[in-house]
Amino acid sequence: MHRTKIAYWIFTILFSAAMIFSSYGGLKPEPQALQLLHDQMGYPVYFIQFISVAKIIGSIAILIPGLKTIKEWAYAGLFFDLIGATYSIYSISEKFDPGSLGMLVFIALGALSYYFWKKTSGN
Repeated sequence: MHRTKIAYWIFTILFSAAMIFSSYGGLKPEPQALQLLHDQMGYPVYFIQFISVAKIIGSIAILIPGLKTIKEWAYAGLFFDLIGATYSIYSISEKFDPGSLGMLVFIALGALSYYFWKKTSGN
């Protein structure tokens, strides 16, 4: 059980850090974020800021021990974000971009964090 908890915390910290890092550019949308998310993908600026704040709140929620139901919702929201981002990248690409496979790293970190959380919480 001890190794499971260590694995949970490693993957959860990495996943949370990645999600928080990815939301930084959208809090006060930087030119790169605006160019990609607004100009290319068509997302409104207010949505870019909203999703950035939501990712930070969700990332913090999965780091707080307990909060079983909130944590479930936070994981779901973060995965919806990742799935939406992956689909958005795919939709604007004219051809397959191997760089878009980087999203799999985020998804894998989240999946491993969730898996080990379920193992440590006894569900």
